[in-house]
Amino acid sequence: MTFVVGEFSALDIPLRGLTPQSAPLSVLLMDIEADLDIKGVWFESKYPVAELAYRLVYWLRDGGQRDFELDSMSYADKGVVRIVESDDGWRIGSVYAPGKWTEPYAWDALVAEIRQFVRTVTEGVATIGIEPGFLSRA
Repeated sequence: MTFVVGEFSALDIPLRGLTPQSAPLSVLLMDIEADLDIKGVWFESKYPVAELAYRLVYWLRDGGQRDFELDSMSYADKGVVRIVESDDGWRIGSVYAPGKWTEPYAWDALVAEIRQFVRTVTEGVATIGIEPGFLSRA
């Protein structure tokens, strides 16, 4: 598993005076966080995993097949998570870990990894009491 996720929380939503039901999509995407480990590449605690999952769902629905570079609402730098095609296959990296990439994936294996990540985030969102349907509205 390339994407390892743990310790889900949404502590900032009530600090904004909102509930998960009243929060706009942008707040849900930014404030649902978990530890994210891209194995061998990059680790970040309290990362906005809902935003990444949402954007990856949209990317796959749009056909994928072109490089992915997350332009996160929570980070100043574009490319916090990147997926690029190389001669050997698709690799996952981060602008915050220059030169570090996963081993190459065939397209079908990459899609399986992304779908597993989205399932994990969906389940994690549900376990903290938030209806995860917004993740599939991309």
